[in-house]
Amino acid sequence: MKIIGSFVSPYVRKVLVCLELKGLSYEVDPITPFFGNEEFGRLSPLRRIPVMVDGDLVLTDSTVICEYLDEAHPTPPLLPVDAKERARARWLDEFADTRLGDVFIWGLFYPKMVHPRVWGEAGDETRIERSLATEIPAALDYLEGQLPDSGYLFGSIGLADISVATFFRNAAYTGFTVDAGRWPRTARFVEMVLGHPIFEKLLKLEQIQLGSSIAGRRQALIEAGAALTEESIGVKEPRRGVMRL
Repeated sequence: MKIIGSFVSPYVRKVLVCLELKGLSYEVDPITPFFGNEEFGRLSPLRRIPVMVDGDLVLTDSTVICEYLDEAHPTPPLLPVDAKERARARWLDEFADTRLGDVFIWGLFYPKMVHPRVWGEAGDETRIERSLATEIPAALDYLEGQLPDSGYLFGSIGLADISVATFFRNAAYTGFTVDAGRWPRTARFVEMVLGHPIFEKLLKLEQIQLGSSIAGRRQALIEAGAALTEESIGVKEPRRGVMRL
């Protein structure tokens, strides 16, 4: 299997954790979506990551990819067996991808880190302030009522745990931390999930991707043990996506 997308992306990270949990082999083309060539646009018509290529199958949504992995390789399971718990896990995955993705990625990580680094422009400070003042607290208030006092959501680590926690790593890159006094369950849960050995393994590769020059990045990742594709569909100049700037 081939995964196209940066190690730093929360959606790519989500898929890679699931692949690692299932013990599946894969290669990564660690590009950001802004640096994808025309072939990337063909594979991912919304120009988003991750993209998974498994033989003649191409999938471009993290949840669809993870559910495919769970059906094709059912052990260990990513979703609970009980119908109600399974539905709730899918809802929390959706809440994470949609709402946490909006407030943490588009409302914080993108304007603070991606926008200035990729486009050489200042990020939207108004959006950052709104995210920190109202949008993120509201999302965490909801999560606080959904997360357990201890352990994972459904007994062992699964898709819902991974989907929720992955966004907090990107938030941490901007300097954000969960206030444990206000959201104790969320703070405990995030620390526990991100402390899982697989998340820790991927963290080393993320730090290399963030800290290396474009010219030396692939070699640095290979030397760190990352299994990369022989060829990349990345380009040197960024282009904007079709869904959002």
